Amino acid sequence: MYNPKDDSFLLSEVLKKQIPKLLTKNLKFLEIGSGSGIQLETAKNFRVKNILSCDINPAAVKHCKKLGFNCIKSDLFNNIKGKFDLIIFNPPYLPEDKKEPKNSRISTTGGKTSSEIINRFLKQAKYHLNKNGKILLLVSSLTKGVKFNNYKKKILGRKKIFFEELFVLELSLKGNKIIL
Repeated sequence: MYNPKDDSFLLSEVLKKQIPKLLTKNLKFLEIGSGSGIQLETAKNFRVKNILSCDINPAAVKHCKKLGFNCIKSDLFNNIKGKFDLIIFNPPYLPEDKKEPKNSRISTTGGKTSSEIINRFLKQAKYHLNKNGKILLLVSSLTKGVKFNNYKKKILGRKKIFFEELFVLELSLKGNKIIL
């Protein structure tokens, strides 16, 4: 399970600013890769009622359920049904490092070139986003090859740390349409 670090805290800061702008009585909130549940707690603190989360790691799912959240085991959107107003994802975004222990790579490694998981997410997310929905996605200056074809993007937060810069992007569908 991924424990909160600089990337999680940056995403949480941005989320605290964005939820009030998006909050409606029926806001449908989805977190992909819930990890420790820090973003779920942020949403709950703003009284978001319709919260769903998922993680590929059974330990993270169990942990978030213990916190009282609706959390399911899923590889990205594989077990997710429906559309959401806000989808957030703090993905594994680093390039593969063979020296890193295999059990921690699931939380940190985005693939050989760092963007494979993010690109899979972006291909699937458009089918789960409501018409005026938003995605908050964390990426790193080390992440290469992200394909934002279907999305408008705006930087909402950034933080420089010792070997990289982290960014929280707000994504929305171009023209509110799915572009194939």
